[in-house]
Amino acid sequence: QVQLVESGGGLVQPGGSLRLSCAASGNIFSINDMGWYRQAPGKERELVARITTCGSTYYADSVKGRFTISRDNAENTMYLQMNSLKPEDTAVYYCNRAPFTGYYPRIDWGQGTQVTVAS
Repeated sequence: QVQLVESGGGLVQPGGSLRLSCAASGNIFSINDMGWYRQAPGKERELVARITTCGSTYYADSVKGRFTISRDNAENTMYLQMNSLKPEDTAVYYCNRAPFTGYYPRIDWGQGTQVTVAS
């Protein structure tokens, strides 16, 4: 059973930057499309960035131009570079497969990493 561990969150002022990391216990990044999700208080979890096995990337409109997703298959690690952070980016961030399919379903969610953007 693959496990995912997110890290790198914290408190940052508006306009600041953070780099999130997602470490996997198994070699999944080279065979799965993966994504970063976030869940703000009182809201549903949403996909904000996705990277395919070919390296193509996709972003939600709300983060396009500010966030960059990348991965290191050799290190079984995925990253989310977040720049020009806004208060509305405040959420718990998670990584997982994206999309979920019958053959590659959702992995059990990790604990996530809290990102708080406030002055």
